[in-house]
Amino acid sequence: MTKVIGLTGGIASGKSTISNILKEVGWPVIDADQTARQVVMPGSKGLEQIVRRFGSQVLQSDGTLDRALLGRMVFGDPKGLSDLDQIEHPLIMAAIDEQLTSFKKQGLPVVVLDVPLLFETGMDQECDLTVLAVVDRQTQLERLIKRDHCTETAALKRINAQMPLEEKMRRANVIIDNNGSLEQTRRQVAKLVERVSQPK
Repeated sequence: MTKVIGLTGGIASGKSTISNILKEVGWPVIDADQTARQVVMPGSKGLEQIVRRFGSQVLQSDGTLDRALLGRMVFGDPKGLSDLDQIEHPLIMAAIDEQLTSFKKQGLPVVVLDVPLLFETGMDQECDLTVLAVVDRQTQLERLIKRDHCTETAALKRINAQMPLEEKMRRANVIIDNNGSLEQTRRQVAKLVERVSQPK
């Protein structure tokens, strides 16, 4: 029986660090962001639907999707954002489901679902255990500004657009505090691995 571990966290909260440590342990990780890019690759049904809805200006010269331009087009346009969600969301969910089924068929003991919007999309229902990466708001803000080279206002907008951290903390089974050193994070992940690996 494969255990499904849902991994999530607010933007710039160190979720990728945890994901990478779990890969080192040998747990396969299904990355929702990576899947989201795959379903809009040139020649895909997803890209075809996006072009039909938003026009060919969303394509770069090499035929790939200009994600930054599309992001600017739908930001502040609820109808456009909703249309984009309706195109992408079912395709992403189906692709994740396909990967999960394949891993389960292989009889792997543990699979990690790395999903930024785990609770928002209801994908936590698929999981046996949910893990949340957290940092304090100031650290999150500083990391996001540094990572994406954006202004404080833009960073705050992105943080505030997500489900409040308190709500995520209430729903998560395990919380990993990423405010400290990498070593401290590794120790917390080791405890998680031990907990999951123990027979019921």
